[in-house]
Amino acid sequence: MTTSIGPSSVVDGTRYPLYAQEFAADPHANYREMRRQYGSLVPVELAPGVPATLVIGYHDAVRILNDPEHFPADPRIWQQTIPADCPVKPMMEWYPNVLRNAGAAHWRYRQANVSAVDGVNLHGLHAIVEREAIPLINTFCETGEAELITQYAFPLVFAGLNDMLGCPPEIGQRVAAGMAALFDSVDDNAALGMEMLSGALLELIALKKREPGNDMVTRLLQHEAGLDDTEMLANIISLYGAGLEPQQNLIINTLRLILTDERFAGDVLGGSLSTRDALDEVLFNDPPMANFAISYPRQPMLIGDTWLPAHQPVVISLAGCNNDPTIAGGERIGNRSHLAWSLGPHACPAKSVASLVAQEAIDQLLDALPELRLAVPVDELSWRPGPFHRALAALPVVFPACPPLNVK
Repeated sequence: MTTSIGPSSVVDGTRYPLYAQEFAADPHANYREMRRQYGSLVPVELAPGVPATLVIGYHDAVRILNDPEHFPADPRIWQQTIPADCPVKPMMEWYPNVLRNAGAAHWRYRQANVSAVDGVNLHGLHAIVEREAIPLINTFCETGEAELITQYAFPLVFAGLNDMLGCPPEIGQRVAAGMAALFDSVDDNAALGMEMLSGALLELIALKKREPGNDMVTRLLQHEAGLDDTEMLANIISLYGAGLEPQQNLIINTLRLILTDERFAGDVLGGSLSTRDALDEVLFNDPPMANFAISYPRQPMLIGDTWLPAHQPVVISLAGCNNDPTIAGGERIGNRSHLAWSLGPHACPAKSVASLVAQEAIDQLLDALPELRLAVPVDELSWRPGPFHRALAALPVVFPACPPLNVK
Protein backbone atom coordinates (compact mmCIF):
# COMPACT_ATOMS: atom_id res chain seq x y z
CA MET A 1 0.00 0.00 0.00
CA THR A 2 1.32 3.45 -0.88
CA THR A 3 0.61 6.79 0.76
CA SER A 4 0.97 10.36 -0.44
CA ILE A 5 2.59 13.34 1.25
CA GLY A 6 0.04 16.02 0.49
CA PRO A 7 -2.62 18.09 2.24
CA SER A 8 -4.67 14.97 3.02
CA SER A 9 -1.77 13.08 4.60
CA VAL A 10 -1.41 15.13 7.76
CA VAL A 11 -2.47 14.12 11.25
CA ASP A 12 -5.46 16.02 12.66
CA GLY A 13 -5.30 18.45 9.75
CA THR A 14 -1.88 19.83 10.71
CA ARG A 15 1.74 19.42 9.71
CA TYR A 16 4.79 19.61 11.92
CA PRO A 17 5.73 23.35 12.02
CA LEU A 18 9.52 23.41 11.74
CA TYR A 19 9.46 27.16 12.39
CA ALA A 20 7.87 26.84 15.85
CA GLN A 21 9.66 27.50 19.12
CA GLU A 22 8.42 24.12 20.39
CA PHE A 23 10.28 22.35 17.60
CA ALA A 24 13.46 24.34 18.21
CA ALA A 25 13.34 23.54 21.92
CA ASP A 26 13.56 19.77 21.41
CA PRO A 27 13.91 18.69 17.78
CA HIS A 28 15.11 15.19 18.65
CA ALA A 29 11.90 14.43 20.54
CA ASN A 30 10.02 15.68 17.49
CA TYR A 31 12.11 13.50 15.16
CA ARG A 32 11.26 10.46 17.29
CA GLU A 33 7.55 11.26 17.19
CA MET A 34 7.71 11.95 13.46
CA ARG A 35 9.37 8.58 12.92
CA ARG A 36 6.73 6.83 15.00
CA GLN A 37 3.89 8.39 13.01
CA TYR A 38 5.32 8.50 9.50
CA GLY A 39 8.56 6.61 9.21
CA SER A 40 11.15 8.18 6.94
CA LEU A 41 9.09 10.87 5.15
CA VAL A 42 7.25 13.47 7.20
CA PRO A 43 4.72 16.18 6.23
CA VAL A 44 5.93 19.50 7.62
CA GLU A 45 5.50 23.24 7.23
CA LEU A 46 8.52 25.47 6.67
CA ALA A 47 6.41 28.55 7.36
CA PRO A 48 2.65 28.94 7.85
CA GLY A 49 0.97 27.54 4.73
CA VAL A 50 4.25 26.35 3.13
CA PRO A 51 4.14 22.52 2.97
CA ALA A 52 7.19 20.32 2.48
CA THR A 53 8.39 16.79 3.10
CA LEU A 54 11.11 16.26 5.71
CA VAL A 55 13.32 13.23 5.13
CA ILE A 56 14.50 11.70 8.42
CA GLY A 57 15.53 8.29 7.06
CA TYR A 58 19.25 7.99 6.31
CA HIS A 59 19.00 5.62 3.35
CA ASP A 60 16.19 7.56 1.68
CA ALA A 61 18.22 10.75 2.12
CA VAL A 62 21.28 9.17 0.47
CA ARG A 63 19.13 8.07 -2.46
CA ILE A 64 17.64 11.54 -2.92
CA LEU A 65 20.92 13.42 -2.51
CA ASN A 66 22.56 11.22 -5.15
CA ASP A 67 19.71 11.58 -7.66
CA PRO A 68 19.75 15.22 -8.88
CA GLU A 69 18.03 14.18 -12.11
CA HIS A 70 14.79 13.35 -10.26
CA PHE A 71 15.41 15.63 -7.26
CA PRO A 72 16.89 18.86 -8.68
CA ALA A 73 17.65 21.84 -6.46
CA ASP A 74 15.92 24.29 -8.81
CA PRO A 75 12.89 25.88 -7.04
CA ARG A 76 11.54 28.05 -9.86
CA ILE A 77 8.25 26.21 -10.41
CA TRP A 78 7.62 25.86 -6.66
CA GLN A 79 8.23 29.52 -5.86
CA GLN A 80 5.45 30.57 -8.23
CA THR A 81 3.00 28.95 -5.80
CA ILE A 82 3.94 30.87 -2.64
CA PRO A 83 3.15 34.46 -1.62
CA ALA A 84 5.72 37.13 -2.35
CA ASP A 85 5.99 37.92 1.37
CA CYS A 86 6.55 34.30 2.44
CA PRO A 87 9.26 34.47 5.14
CA VAL A 88 11.25 31.51 3.78
CA LYS A 89 11.15 32.65 0.16
CA PRO A 90 14.36 34.74 0.30
CA MET A 91 16.17 31.72 1.73
CA MET A 92 14.76 29.21 -0.78
CA GLU A 93 13.99 30.99 -4.04
CA TRP A 94 16.00 30.58 -7.23
CA TYR A 95 19.23 32.45 -7.78
CA PRO A 96 21.91 31.88 -10.41
CA ASN A 97 24.20 30.17 -7.92
CA VAL A 98 25.60 26.77 -7.04
CA LEU A 99 22.92 26.03 -4.43
CA ARG A 100 19.76 26.57 -6.48
CA ASN A 101 20.57 25.00 -9.85
CA ALA A 102 20.88 21.61 -11.49
CA GLY A 103 22.61 20.08 -14.51
CA ALA A 104 25.05 22.15 -16.59
CA ALA A 105 24.32 25.40 -14.74
CA HIS A 106 25.06 23.79 -11.39
CA TRP A 107 28.28 22.26 -12.72
CA ARG A 108 29.48 25.64 -14.02
CA TYR A 109 28.82 27.36 -10.72
CA ARG A 110 30.21 24.44 -8.75
CA GLN A 111 33.55 24.55 -10.57
CA ALA A 112 33.93 28.27 -9.89
CA ASN A 113 33.06 27.84 -6.20
CA VAL A 114 35.39 24.88 -5.72
CA SER A 115 38.22 26.88 -7.28
CA ALA A 116 37.51 29.82 -4.99
CA VAL A 117 37.49 27.64 -1.86
CA ASP A 118 40.46 25.48 -2.86
CA GLY A 119 42.61 28.60 -3.06
CA VAL A 120 42.30 29.11 0.71
CA ASN A 121 45.60 28.32 2.41
CA LEU A 122 44.65 25.73 5.04
CA HIS A 123 48.02 26.11 6.75
CA GLY A 124 47.35 29.82 7.15
CA LEU A 125 44.00 29.37 8.90
CA HIS A 126 45.61 28.99 12.32
CA ALA A 127 47.19 32.43 12.00
CA ILE A 128 43.94 33.98 10.73
CA VAL A 129 41.92 32.58 13.64
CA GLU A 130 44.57 33.42 16.22
CA ARG A 131 44.78 36.99 14.90
CA GLU A 132 41.04 37.42 15.44
CA ALA A 133 40.57 35.28 18.57
CA ILE A 134 43.10 36.80 20.94
CA PRO A 135 41.89 40.43 20.70
CA LEU A 136 38.31 39.20 21.14
CA ILE A 137 39.23 37.19 24.24
CA ASN A 138 41.04 40.23 25.59
CA THR A 139 37.81 42.25 25.46
CA PHE A 140 36.24 40.05 28.17
CA CYS A 141 38.96 38.03 29.92
CA GLU A 142 39.34 40.57 32.76
CA THR A 143 35.61 40.60 33.54
CA GLY A 144 35.21 36.88 34.31
CA GLU A 145 32.11 36.52 32.14
CA ALA A 146 31.07 36.61 28.50
CA GLU A 147 28.31 35.78 26.04
CA LEU A 148 30.15 33.65 23.51
CA ILE A 149 27.95 34.19 20.45
CA THR A 150 28.03 37.98 20.29
CA GLN A 151 31.41 38.47 21.96
CA TYR A 152 33.37 35.64 20.39
CA ALA A 153 31.97 33.20 17.81
CA PHE A 154 30.13 35.62 15.55
CA PRO A 155 32.78 38.36 15.33
CA LEU A 156 35.53 35.76 14.90
CA VAL A 157 33.77 33.85 12.12
CA PHE A 158 32.69 37.08 10.47
CA ALA A 159 36.18 38.57 10.45
CA GLY A 160 37.77 35.32 9.29
CA LEU A 161 35.28 34.89 6.45
CA ASN A 162 35.74 38.49 5.36
CA ASP A 163 39.49 37.86 5.32
CA MET A 164 39.10 34.81 3.06
CA LEU A 165 36.65 36.64 0.77
CA GLY A 166 38.64 39.86 0.68
CA CYS A 167 35.78 41.91 2.12
CA PRO A 168 36.69 45.09 4.08
CA PRO A 169 34.98 45.65 7.46
CA GLU A 170 32.78 48.56 6.37
CA ILE A 171 31.10 46.41 3.72
CA GLY A 172 31.14 43.31 5.89
CA GLN A 173 29.08 44.89 8.68
CA ARG A 174 26.13 45.26 6.30
CA VAL A 175 26.66 41.73 4.99
CA ALA A 176 26.41 40.37 8.53
CA ALA A 177 23.19 42.21 9.33
CA GLY A 178 21.59 41.03 6.09
CA MET A 179 22.62 37.40 6.60
CA ALA A 180 21.25 37.34 10.16
CA ALA A 181 17.82 38.53 9.02
CA LEU A 182 17.85 36.08 6.12
CA PHE A 183 18.66 33.02 8.21
CA ASP A 184 15.95 33.60 10.81
CA SER A 185 13.28 33.19 8.09
CA VAL A 186 10.45 33.76 10.56
CA ASP A 187 9.17 37.23 9.68
CA ASP A 188 9.33 40.04 7.14
CA ASN A 189 12.93 40.80 8.11
CA ALA A 190 14.11 38.17 5.63
CA ALA A 191 13.24 40.28 2.58
CA LEU A 192 14.86 43.36 4.11
CA GLY A 193 17.92 41.25 4.89
CA MET A 194 18.29 40.20 1.26
CA GLU A 195 18.08 43.82 0.11
CA MET A 196 20.76 44.90 2.58
CA LEU A 197 22.99 41.95 1.69
CA SER A 198 22.76 42.51 -2.06
CA GLY A 199 23.69 46.19 -1.86
CA ALA A 200 26.77 45.48 0.22
CA LEU A 201 28.02 42.66 -2.00
CA LEU A 202 27.62 44.61 -5.24
CA GLU A 203 30.01 47.13 -3.71
CA LEU A 204 32.42 44.29 -2.89
CA ILE A 205 32.32 42.98 -6.49
CA ALA A 206 33.07 46.45 -7.87
CA LEU A 207 35.95 46.80 -5.39
CA LYS A 208 37.53 43.47 -6.43
CA LYS A 209 37.32 44.39 -10.11
CA ARG A 210 39.34 47.53 -9.32
CA GLU A 211 41.63 45.94 -6.74
CA PRO A 212 41.95 42.15 -7.21
CA GLY A 213 43.64 40.14 -4.47
CA ASN A 214 44.41 36.64 -3.21
CA ASP A 215 40.86 35.98 -2.05
CA MET A 216 37.75 33.98 -2.91
CA VAL A 217 35.86 36.84 -4.56
CA THR A 218 38.78 37.57 -6.89
CA ARG A 219 39.08 33.89 -7.77
CA LEU A 220 35.36 33.77 -8.61
CA LEU A 221 35.75 36.84 -10.81
CA GLN A 222 38.76 35.41 -12.62
CA HIS A 223 37.43 31.87 -13.10
CA GLU A 224 36.96 30.65 -16.66
CA ALA A 225 33.21 30.23 -15.96
CA GLY A 226 32.99 33.98 -16.64
CA LEU A 227 30.37 34.84 -14.03
CA ASP A 228 28.55 38.13 -14.61
CA ASP A 229 27.69 40.54 -11.79
CA THR A 230 24.32 38.92 -11.11
CA GLU A 231 25.90 35.48 -10.90
CA MET A 232 28.77 36.82 -8.80
CA LEU A 233 26.30 38.32 -6.36
CA ALA A 234 24.32 35.12 -6.04
CA ASN A 235 27.39 32.94 -5.54
CA ILE A 236 28.99 35.24 -2.98
CA ILE A 237 25.72 35.20 -1.05
CA SER A 238 25.93 31.41 -1.14
CA LEU A 239 29.48 31.52 0.24
CA TYR A 240 28.43 33.86 3.04
CA GLY A 241 25.37 31.74 3.74
CA ALA A 242 27.50 28.62 4.10
CA GLY A 243 30.31 30.30 6.00
CA LEU A 244 28.76 32.67 8.50
CA GLU A 245 25.73 31.45 10.43
CA PRO A 246 26.45 27.69 10.10
CA GLN A 247 30.09 28.18 11.14
CA GLN A 248 29.06 30.23 14.16
CA ASN A 249 26.53 27.57 15.15
CA LEU A 250 29.09 24.78 14.78
CA ILE A 251 31.47 26.54 17.16
CA ILE A 252 28.77 27.37 19.71
CA ASN A 253 27.06 23.97 19.61
CA THR A 254 30.43 22.29 20.15
CA LEU A 255 31.32 24.58 23.03
CA ARG A 256 27.94 23.81 24.59
CA LEU A 257 28.71 20.09 24.36
CA ILE A 258 32.19 20.48 25.82
CA LEU A 259 30.88 22.58 28.72
CA THR A 260 27.86 20.41 29.56
CA ASP A 261 28.63 16.78 28.74
CA GLU A 262 30.88 15.00 31.22
CA ARG A 263 32.28 12.75 28.50
CA PHE A 264 33.78 15.88 27.00
CA ALA A 265 33.90 18.40 29.84
CA GLY A 266 36.05 16.04 31.87
CA ASP A 267 38.22 14.78 29.04
CA VAL A 268 38.68 17.50 26.41
CA LEU A 269 40.29 19.89 28.85
CA GLY A 270 42.23 17.01 30.37
CA GLY A 271 43.58 15.90 27.04
CA SER A 272 41.92 12.49 26.55
CA LEU A 273 39.41 13.64 23.96
CA SER A 274 40.14 16.26 21.33
CA THR A 275 38.14 19.19 20.09
CA ARG A 276 37.88 17.26 16.82
CA ASP A 277 36.05 14.48 18.71
CA ALA A 278 33.58 16.99 20.12
CA LEU A 279 33.02 18.46 16.65
CA ASP A 280 32.26 14.98 15.29
CA GLU A 281 29.66 14.46 18.01
CA VAL A 282 27.97 17.77 17.22
CA LEU A 283 27.98 17.13 13.49
CA PHE A 284 26.05 13.94 14.23
CA ASN A 285 23.58 15.21 16.81
CA ASP A 286 23.24 18.99 16.45
CA PRO A 287 24.65 19.99 13.05
CA PRO A 288 24.48 23.75 12.47
CA MET A 289 22.13 23.30 9.51
CA ALA A 290 19.75 20.69 10.90
CA ASN A 291 17.27 20.63 7.99
CA PHE A 292 18.43 21.69 4.55
CA ALA A 293 19.72 20.24 1.21
CA ILE A 294 16.37 21.14 -0.40
CA SER A 295 15.21 19.63 -3.70
CA TYR A 296 12.05 19.85 -5.81
CA PRO A 297 10.95 16.65 -7.63
CA ARG A 298 10.23 17.20 -11.31
CA GLN A 299 7.37 14.69 -11.17
CA PRO A 300 5.62 12.65 -8.46
CA MET A 301 8.23 10.31 -6.99
CA LEU A 302 7.71 7.06 -5.12
CA ILE A 303 10.10 6.61 -2.21
CA GLY A 304 9.42 3.39 -0.36
CA ASP A 305 5.63 3.28 -0.20
CA THR A 306 5.13 7.06 -0.21
CA TRP A 307 4.48 9.35 -3.17
CA LEU A 308 6.15 12.76 -3.03
CA PRO A 309 4.32 15.44 -5.05
CA ALA A 310 6.03 17.23 -7.91
CA HIS A 311 7.54 20.68 -7.28
CA GLN A 312 7.04 20.59 -3.51
CA PRO A 313 10.15 21.02 -1.33
CA VAL A 314 11.88 17.88 -0.10
CA VAL A 315 14.08 18.85 2.85
CA ILE A 316 16.77 16.54 4.17
CA SER A 317 16.90 16.50 7.96
CA LEU A 318 20.63 16.16 8.40
CA ALA A 319 20.13 15.84 12.16
CA GLY A 320 17.21 13.42 11.86
CA CYS A 321 19.00 11.19 9.35
CA ASN A 322 22.21 11.10 11.39
CA ASN A 323 20.16 9.73 14.29
CA ASP A 324 18.11 7.25 12.25
CA PRO A 325 17.90 4.07 14.40
CA THR A 326 18.73 1.95 11.33
CA ILE A 327 22.27 3.34 11.35
CA ALA A 328 22.59 4.31 15.04
CA GLY A 329 24.55 2.46 17.66
CA GLY A 330 28.08 2.79 16.31
CA GLU A 331 30.94 4.69 17.88
CA ARG A 332 30.64 8.42 17.22
CA ILE A 333 34.16 9.39 18.27
CA GLY A 334 36.19 9.68 15.08
CA ASN A 335 33.19 8.61 12.98
CA ARG A 336 32.52 11.06 10.15
CA SER A 337 29.84 9.13 8.26
CA HIS A 338 27.23 11.79 9.14
CA LEU A 339 25.35 13.87 6.56
CA ALA A 340 26.15 17.25 8.13
CA TRP A 341 28.12 18.31 5.04
CA SER A 342 25.49 16.74 2.75
CA LEU A 343 26.70 14.50 -0.10
CA GLY A 344 26.32 14.02 -3.83
CA PRO A 345 26.74 16.90 -6.30
CA HIS A 346 25.74 19.50 -3.70
CA ALA A 347 28.10 18.31 -0.94
CA CYS A 348 29.84 21.17 0.87
CA PRO A 349 33.18 21.93 -0.84
CA ALA A 350 34.48 23.84 2.20
CA LYS A 351 34.22 21.22 4.94
CA SER A 352 38.00 21.19 5.52
CA VAL A 353 38.07 24.97 5.89
CA ALA A 354 35.00 25.01 8.15
CA SER A 355 36.31 22.20 10.37
CA LEU A 356 39.71 23.81 10.82
CA VAL A 357 38.28 27.24 11.64
CA ALA A 358 35.88 25.77 14.21
CA GLN A 359 38.59 23.66 15.81
CA GLU A 360 41.06 26.55 16.00
CA ALA A 361 38.42 28.93 17.40
CA ILE A 362 37.47 26.50 20.17
CA ASP A 363 41.07 25.60 21.01
CA GLN A 364 42.09 29.27 21.22
CA LEU A 365 39.27 29.96 23.69
CA LEU A 366 39.85 26.88 25.87
CA ASP A 367 43.61 27.41 25.94
CA ALA A 368 43.11 30.99 27.12
CA LEU A 369 40.29 30.23 29.58
CA PRO A 370 40.66 26.59 30.66
CA GLU A 371 38.23 26.97 33.59
CA LEU A 372 35.38 28.17 31.38
CA ARG A 373 31.92 27.02 32.50
CA LEU A 374 28.27 27.80 31.78
CA ALA A 375 26.82 30.79 33.62
CA VAL A 376 23.33 29.21 33.73
CA PRO A 377 21.98 25.65 33.97
CA VAL A 378 22.01 23.94 30.59
CA ASP A 379 18.22 23.62 30.55
CA GLU A 380 17.94 27.42 30.67
CA LEU A 381 19.69 27.79 27.31
CA SER A 382 17.21 28.52 24.53
CA TRP A 383 17.30 27.66 20.84
CA ARG A 384 16.37 30.14 18.12
CA PRO A 385 13.31 29.12 16.10
CA GLY A 386 13.66 28.60 12.36
CA PRO A 387 13.10 25.69 9.98
CA PHE A 388 16.71 25.23 8.90
CA HIS A 389 19.30 26.01 11.56
CA ARG A 390 20.19 24.55 14.96
CA ALA A 391 21.23 27.69 16.79
CA LEU A 392 21.38 28.79 20.40
CA ALA A 393 20.07 32.24 21.25
CA ALA A 394 22.98 32.83 23.65
CA LEU A 395 25.80 30.96 25.40
CA PRO A 396 26.70 32.83 28.62
CA VAL A 397 29.82 31.66 30.46
CA VAL A 398 31.86 32.52 33.53
CA PHE A 399 35.52 31.92 34.37
CA PRO A 400 38.24 33.23 36.69
CA ALA A 401 39.24 36.69 35.49
CA CYS A 402 42.70 36.89 33.97
CA PRO A 403 44.95 39.54 32.41
CA PRO A 404 44.88 40.14 28.67
CA LEU A 405 46.82 37.80 26.40
CA ASN A 406 49.81 38.99 24.42
CA VAL A 407 48.89 39.87 20.86
CA LYS A 408 51.48 38.57 18.41
